[in-house]
Amino acid sequence: MMPDRDPEAFRALLKPAAVRERAQEMLELGLAGQLLHFSVHPERLEACADYVLETIRTNYPAFDIPFHARWRHFSVDGEDRWQKLDKAAGFANPAARGRAAYDLAVVSVLLDAGAGPDWRYRDSATGREIGRSEGLALASLDMFAAGLFSSDPAKPLQADAAGLKRLDAATLARGFQAGPDNPLLALDGRAALLNRLGEELERQGLSRPGALFDRFASAAETGTLRAPHLLGEVLGTFGGIWPSRLTLAGVALGDTWRHPLIASGKPTEGLVPFHKLSQWLTYSLIEPLQWAGIAVVDIDEMTGLPEYRNGGLFLDSGVIALKDEADRTKAHEVSSPLVVEWRALTVALLDEVGALIRQRLGRSRDELPLAKVLEGGTWAAGRRIAREKRVDGGPPLTIVSDGTVF
Repeated sequence: MMPDRDPEAFRALLKPAAVRERAQEMLELGLAGQLLHFSVHPERLEACADYVLETIRTNYPAFDIPFHARWRHFSVDGEDRWQKLDKAAGFANPAARGRAAYDLAVVSVLLDAGAGPDWRYRDSATGREIGRSEGLALASLDMFAAGLFSSDPAKPLQADAAGLKRLDAATLARGFQAGPDNPLLALDGRAALLNRLGEELERQGLSRPGALFDRFASAAETGTLRAPHLLGEVLGTFGGIWPSRLTLAGVALGDTWRHPLIASGKPTEGLVPFHKLSQWLTYSLIEPLQWAGIAVVDIDEMTGLPEYRNGGLFLDSGVIALKDEADRTKAHEVSSPLVVEWRALTVALLDEVGALIRQRLGRSRDELPLAKVLEGGTWAAGRRIAREKRVDGGPPLTIVSDGTVF
C-alpha cells in the first residue's frame, strides 16, 4: 500500500457498519470451510436460539428486557445501587445527573476487562462476595461514591482529568480489595488506562467524561441523536487511550486487528474492527440521555459485543468448533488470527440468533432490538452454558488480556 493512503478509508473502520460487514465476511468464509481455526455449523443455530430464548424467559418472563448496558450491573439482590446514590446525591438538575452518570459509566466500563476466576469483591451492605463483571461494577460504583476519581474532595461524585491522571495501581487495588489472596488480572493495565483517559481529556480541553453529556444534549436540540453518531464521538474522544494499537494514515483504529483473509484487494485489506468496549460504553451512555428526555434512534445499527460470554455461547453450543482441539489448552493473544476469527464470528452469529429469536416471538427489530437480545439472552446464556460445561464457569478459551479488550 502507498504511504499517501486515504484516511477516509480507515475512518470508515470506526463505524458499526464496517464491524458488521467484516464479521459477515468472516462468517461466509467459515460457512465455506475456509477459516484457519474454526469450522461453522449452522444446523446448530436453531438449538442455540432455543437455549437463549429459554434463558430470556427465565430472566424476563414478561419480556420487559432492558438494554445491555453497565447500569444492569449496579443492582445487588434487587436493589439498584446507582438509583440509591442518585437519590442521596440530590443532583441539582438533569444535566448534573447526566454528567455524573457519564463519569461513572465511562470509568466503570473502562475498568470492566475480565477479572479472572479467583477475584471477589465483598459488598459491605450485604456481606456477599461478588466476582467477575458484577463485582467490578459494584467496586467501581463504590469507588466513585467515595470520590476516588475526583480531584476535588468537595465534589466526590465525579471523575475528572486531574483525579484520573493521578490514580495509581495501589489505590485501585485497595478499591478492588485486590491482593495476593484476591488476585485481580491486569491491575497495572487498568490504572494506566484511566491515567491515559485523564491525559486524553486534558489534551482535548475536557474537564471530565461528563462533558460528553453536554455535547450530546446540545446536539439533540436540533433533533434526535443517532446511536452510531454517539459511537463516533466515543471513538473520537477516547481513541487515544488504547495502548499500542494500530494507527494507519493518522487514524487511531482502536479495537481493530489483522486477519490475512479479510477484504482482499481493498485499501483496508486484512483489517477487522470490533470496538467492543467502545460499543459497550455507547450502549451504556444511551440511558442517561433517555433519563433526561433525549431520544436516541438507530440503536440497532450498533453490533453485538464480541467478548467471551457471547463468543463462548457459540463455541460451547457447537455452532462453531475449533479445527484443532489442542487450541483449547493454549493461551491466545488478542491479536492472534484465532481470536480475531472467534470475535468476528461472534458478531455475525449474534445477528443470526437475534433474527431467529424475533421470528420465534413475532417481534420486530424495534420491539426487540439487538441490545435487548444481548441483555436478556446471549450474554446470560453464555455465562449459563459456561457453568454447565466447566466447574469454574470460565470461558472456553484462554485469552491473554492486557485489561483493555475483554
